[in-house]
Amino acid sequence: MGDHKEQSLRVGAAVRRRRRALELTLAAVAERSGLSVPFLSQIENDRARPSRSSLEKVADALRTTAVELLAAADPACSVDVVRAEDVEPLPRPRTRSLVRGHHQMHASEFLGDHDAGREFQYRNDQLMYVADGAVEIEAEGRAYRLGRGDTLYLTGGVRHRWRATESDTRVIVVAVAEHIEAVRDRPRR
Repeated sequence: MGDHKEQSLRVGAAVRRRRRALELTLAAVAERSGLSVPFLSQIENDRARPSRSSLEKVADALRTTAVELLAAADPACSVDVVRAEDVEPLPRPRTRSLVRGHHQMHASEFLGDHDAGREFQYRNDQLMYVADGAVEIEAEGRAYRLGRGDTLYLTGGVRHRWRATESDTRVIVVAVAEHIEAVRDRPRR
């Protein structure tokens, strides 16, 4: 149960990643493939499953093959369990991913101390939750002290660094995945 190998594949994210890697717009892929922009958008958002013929047209437009797109596809699972015992014990500090595959959300667990000298800046928003222990976070020139159960929300682009201030600290970081482009609403005119 919950094993990715049992699930069908979602090719949308693989198509989007490949298109963005080539710096192509949906309109350019539509022109090259002969498929419509709305249909391509539905494929990328996994709202439509392309036929073999359509997938080959998309692959040709992206200078790849349907086989390569399928190999890069995400398992289509709506439920996936990542168990604590699935991870080999590592010396502390330790980081483990809590979400498998290329999804719209990314989550990691940090155990133990953390490199306080390392500065982070993510394109998309993130939430930090202190499950155990305590941390200090420096963001936008201010220091924040968080204890067990506290959260800190950072919008995309905010430079920050953090460190554990107690042993056995456990921090959960949840973020919009980097391969998803979160854009801010533009003011209407």
